[in-house]
Amino acid sequence: MVEITRKQVIPGDVIVTGDYRPGMYVQRRGNDMVALRVGLAEIIRNDVKVIPLSGAYIPKVEDQVVGKVVNVTGYGWEADINSCFVGYLPGQFVFGRDFSPATHDLTTRFTVGDLMLAKIEAFDRTRDPQLSIRGPDLGKIPQGEIIKISPMKVPRLIGRKGYMINMIAELTALQIKVGQNGVIVLDGPAEGIAKAVQVIQLIEQEAHMADLTAKVQQLLGVQPGAAPAQPMGGENTGE
Repeated sequence: MVEITRKQVIPGDVIVTGDYRPGMYVQRRGNDMVALRVGLAEIIRNDVKVIPLSGAYIPKVEDQVVGKVVNVTGYGWEADINSCFVGYLPGQFVFGRDFSPATHDLTTRFTVGDLMLAKIEAFDRTRDPQLSIRGPDLGKIPQGEIIKISPMKVPRLIGRKGYMINMIAELTALQIKVGQNGVIVLDGPAEGIAKAVQVIQLIEQEAHMADLTAKVQQLLGVQPGAAPAQPMGGENTGE
């Protein structure tokens, strides 16, 4: 099968012809795989998909997101997840099955303004997405600087097998939490944060460029083609 790392496409472009399976933003027309969005086409084995380069964040079950608490209700927390939908974290997901609004003070866990790393537990577009913090590294984010990018650029920021984000974290001495909703939290030395912001902005502006990795390495002071950074584990999420 043909392997294409990434190729920029627009709606209507034929990505590849043959026995392939259409994935995200790809439609089969006869024997052609056709792009439905402006983005980066990718073929992995016989699967074809397009990573969009623009668009709002639409929640998807199992997505990892960074949310900011905007309201505490009697039964849970509402969080801004950088979407037209508001995330909802039920109290019982935090306190357990014996949760009762009469006996548990929700503000002891999260209050308005707090950041959380959560996952989309359930979502069907008929109601706001339900969040969960049950899982490794999920929960309150105690501190850090926030930067936002287009959610469609997050896969490029993370890179294949986490290469890009791990390299950035390692060379800036930062702890980096990436939400697939386009919200990133940077925690560490001020000079590292300043450098990481530069790099992330470069990635957002040039996500479609084939030489992006080399440009990022140059900005970070790394010899192009250097060995990949070791996976950090738990600090990011990606393809």
